[in-house]
Amino acid sequence: MNPARPELGATLDHICLQSAQPHALAAFIEKAYAMRRERDGDGWRCTAPGRTLLVRPGKPNRVAHVAFAFDDPDRIGRGASEHTDPDGNLIVFKSRDREEAGDEPLPARLQHLAFRTPRLDEMVAFYESIGFVVSDRVKDDDGVLRACFLRTDAEHHALALFRANEARFDHLSCETRDIGAVVAWADRMAAAGIPIHWGIGRHGPGNDVFFMVKDPDGNLLEISAEIEQCEAARPAGTWRHEQRTLNLWGNAIMRS
Repeated sequence: MNPARPELGATLDHICLQSAQPHALAAFIEKAYAMRRERDGDGWRCTAPGRTLLVRPGKPNRVAHVAFAFDDPDRIGRGASEHTDPDGNLIVFKSRDREEAGDEPLPARLQHLAFRTPRLDEMVAFYESIGFVVSDRVKDDDGVLRACFLRTDAEHHALALFRANEARFDHLSCETRDIGAVVAWADRMAAAGIPIHWGIGRHGPGNDVFFMVKDPDGNLLEISAEIEQCEAARPAGTWRHEQRTLNLWGNAIMRS
């Protein structure tokens, strides 16, 4: 059982993706997620209310860094803290920058990300050591851990980890207001000529309704809604490794 302790309180602030074709990736993000794209050094910065994504030249399917932010700067003291996980992903904790207010007909708040990893047990232990809390584990019939969902606040997961043969970025997710808005986002993707790669479905762990599209590098971009809200003392759950766990409504992407 998870100890009844407060979560970190940090939420996902931005992700810096690497790509061998940064212009094409940034242009796709701009189109798919209805963001404003602008040059930022040797890369691109895509922004909209509640979501910021950076794109830098580099090895595709990897992140340059991931930033989580505290609304209370006293939570991290002075400056930012940095940690490198067992797969080499740089995780930064910082104070939240003041954001410009903005209203959108279709809101989408950057909410979680996921990695694939051949070092799943080490990765889970690392993220627990820096304050993440396990919400749910997925195990196969032999008891081998296949996936893990960890949170930093009341929302079911800020990070998902999947066992796979290679270490790589898996997906990012933006949370919208409700199921109706998920459908509206799906309609928007269709109007932009972007096919849905997976969904619409409902995840088991997290219970969120979702769909995903695939970007030019093969990363998955998700829109979701109604993610589970967890009490601090919620015990960690265990799910069976099967398609129904990842999509209660139908087929799933099985990373291993």
